[in-house]
Amino acid sequence: MNHKHLFYFWKVAKIGSVVRAAESINLTPQTLSGQIGLLEESLGTGLFSKQGRSVVLTEAGKLALEYADELFALSAEMEVMIKHHPKGRPAEFRVGVSDAVPKSLAYQLLQPAIEGAHPTRIVCREWQLDRLLGQLAIHQLDLVISDAPIPPSYSVRAYNHRLLESGLSFLGAPSLSAGNTAPFPDCLNTLPMLLPGEDSALRTSIQPWLERKNIRARIMGEFDDIALMAAFGQAGVGVFPVPSIVEEEFVASGKLIVIGRTNEVRANYFAISVERRLTHPCVVAITQSAQRIVAGVEPLP
Repeated sequence: MNHKHLFYFWKVAKIGSVVRAAESINLTPQTLSGQIGLLEESLGTGLFSKQGRSVVLTEAGKLALEYADELFALSAEMEVMIKHHPKGRPAEFRVGVSDAVPKSLAYQLLQPAIEGAHPTRIVCREWQLDRLLGQLAIHQLDLVISDAPIPPSYSVRAYNHRLLESGLSFLGAPSLSAGNTAPFPDCLNTLPMLLPGEDSALRTSIQPWLERKNIRARIMGEFDDIALMAAFGQAGVGVFPVPSIVEEEFVASGKLIVIGRTNEVRANYFAISVERRLTHPCVVAITQSAQRIVAGVEPLP
């Protein structure tokens, strides 16, 4: 494709008139129309249709304009970055976050990664673990943060690096605990409960614990997203578990209180990387951030 022809098309599409576009780039309307005709011929389809004295985009033209916008925006960005070299464009760090990881915890872990000595632009993807591992395997991601290690059945060459672990806090709306005098965890027999989805690592750990404690939970809902589960919890639908390391965030508003805590069930979080040894500066920053969280130290501002 001749990019000069594409530029001519882009100018006409933006201005909406061959005559005015030709004036803006010091060409005759006939020359400009001829150049766009060559582009249409190379693509095998028309990009404009006439409407009175103006031209309008065809469906193919609208699609071509989307790509042209991206191409010329990238060209402009390149020009700016080259002129400002060596400061240059921030490095890109691509990380996947499993949807079972609390958003606030993910933020605390990732924040230091973009505050190092060199500018870094973070690209964050949230999805199910198997999808993220697929992207990691083909190097579309640099790292995956998950609440579970790589499943044994998954044939991807990657390594688990434990970041941190935490006990659990069970939270609920104050109205739920009113009048309930049973100690924790026995009170869970009489309180409605919200739990993580069946595929989550936390659910796999909670279920045996409930059975050992002879708790017959009245499960009112299951959620893959902990933030959505918390929203239902605030509405008084049920008691729900969160890692104790993020407990303060949920109770700060006063809409939730701690029903009880246990260290018999542990929430674990991992960094999954194709590197056996973690050497990427952003990944090192994340592991250091995890150490500060475990030590009870505020993450660096």
